[in-house]
Amino acid sequence: MNSELNERVMVALDVDDRKKALEIAKQLQGSGCWVKVGLELYSIAGTEIVRELKQMGFRVFLDLKLHDIPNTVKRTVAVLANCGADLLTIHCSGGYPMMAESVETAKAASTSENGLKLVGITVLTSLDEERLHNELGVGRDLKEQVLKLAELGQSAGLAGVVASAQEARELRAQCGPDFLLITPGIRPAGSETQDQARTLTPREAIEAGSSYIVVGRPITRAENPREALEHLWD
Repeated sequence: MNSELNERVMVALDVDDRKKALEIAKQLQGSGCWVKVGLELYSIAGTEIVRELKQMGFRVFLDLKLHDIPNTVKRTVAVLANCGADLLTIHCSGGYPMMAESVETAKAASTSENGLKLVGITVLTSLDEERLHNELGVGRDLKEQVLKLAELGQSAGLAGVVASAQEARELRAQCGPDFLLITPGIRPAGSETQDQARTLTPREAIEAGSSYIVVGRPITRAENPREALEHLWD
């Protein structure tokens, strides 16, 4: 097992059952990976699941994709600032004031030096070029939209962004070496893409410049999640 590589994996605990999430986490405990708590699990288990996962030794990526008027988002960030999560997502498309005010709120509300950091959602990996234009009415090319939103997020003080690994190389060149690039839509070689439209393998994503990769079903739905994690880089 390559623990150094595992530290760059965020396992998405996208289940609707707290007990099931903790069972999967127990199998992954000590491997070095992060865990991601998304809307599905958070809706049933709340901030308590974050605290439980932190007690198990995990770093926690709280993926709530906050998107609302600036005051609502920053007040929510204030509530979440000390729940134990290491990273929290907000939508870059919420605009500069929403992001900048939320960053300042997270800094002010955090009680530890290594407090909650915010990362921005650029373009969801379930979207492709056609849907971006025809359904959402965005005039820019998909990659241009991702880069523009990342630029806006970085200027607002975000620690990084979430984007497809297919945009990672250009994002790394634009945003520099210290900006976090978190890439979902990762599928091991030979696995199904399911509802993801823009995917790469784990090694391809890291080589492209990803800081962290998000992997869900290929690990969480495996008969042995720990073994699936260990073979992720095969």
